[in-house]
Amino acid sequence: MTEGEFEKHRSQLRAVAYRMLGSSADADDALQDAWLRVSRSDTAAVENMGAWLTTVVARVCLDQLRSRRQRREVHVPDPIISPEDGVGPEESALMADGVGLALLVVLESLSPAERLAFVLHDTFGVPFDDIATVLDRTPEATRKLASRARRRVRGQAPDPDPDLSRQREVVGAFFAAARDGDFEALVSVLHPDVVLRSDGGTARPQLTLTIHGAEQVAAQARLTSQLAPFVRPVLVNGVPGVVVAPRGQVQVVMAFTVTDAKIVAIDVLGDPERLADLDLSAVLE
Repeated sequence: MTEGEFEKHRSQLRAVAYRMLGSSADADDALQDAWLRVSRSDTAAVENMGAWLTTVVARVCLDQLRSRRQRREVHVPDPIISPEDGVGPEESALMADGVGLALLVVLESLSPAERLAFVLHDTFGVPFDDIATVLDRTPEATRKLASRARRRVRGQAPDPDPDLSRQREVVGAFFAAARDGDFEALVSVLHPDVVLRSDGGTARPQLTLTIHGAEQVAAQARLTSQLAPFVRPVLVNGVPGVVVAPRGQVQVVMAFTVTDAKIVAIDVLGDPERLADLDLSAVLE
């Protein structure tokens, strides 16, 4: 197989790997591993090159997920940060159907087999017969894995409102209320069952927490009201979010999921090491 043939499918394969692994860096590593596996392969008999390469990348990702679970790693997805005025073509291809950060967080809770079955079938339309080959299971067992994963995703990662401008209004109202310390206004834009998930890494363990409920999240937001002047609106995985950067130094990235004009999830990355790896030049200019 030539590198040119592989490159023709890189965009699609990287989207598969990112959805599977929740990390753009890990996705790139998976593609490199996949290329090493197929570079000496005779592909003359391959009828659908894209589908075949997808299964190769899926196997690589499955190995990574299983290794990650054996080491008991806590792996929080990497956000894709874009300027507020739009997502570039490379980021758009990577996100494939709008991979919100909240969805990726839920995918992290699935078993490796469930995640693969759900991602390949529900997002990329891979037949269950092909997925079953990757997982070494029957097509019926694979179908059950995807169904179980689908129920969890629907219950924990609701789809955001389709109107991006309306989402921005709700997020803007949240920060206006936080800046003013207006508890009632904060609660009014939060869904009663809103969840805030934050990852501070090993350097900032005080930022690693999960908070449920509108009043509890509103109380947490009021505690950070002093950061409101340093909020820079961005898109995080294609939905409204912010970068908080006092004096140009990034402290946190926040992503919001807005459903029926209420914030249902807030995902926060505050790990300095992870933040340092993000390319935020386009949003900090």
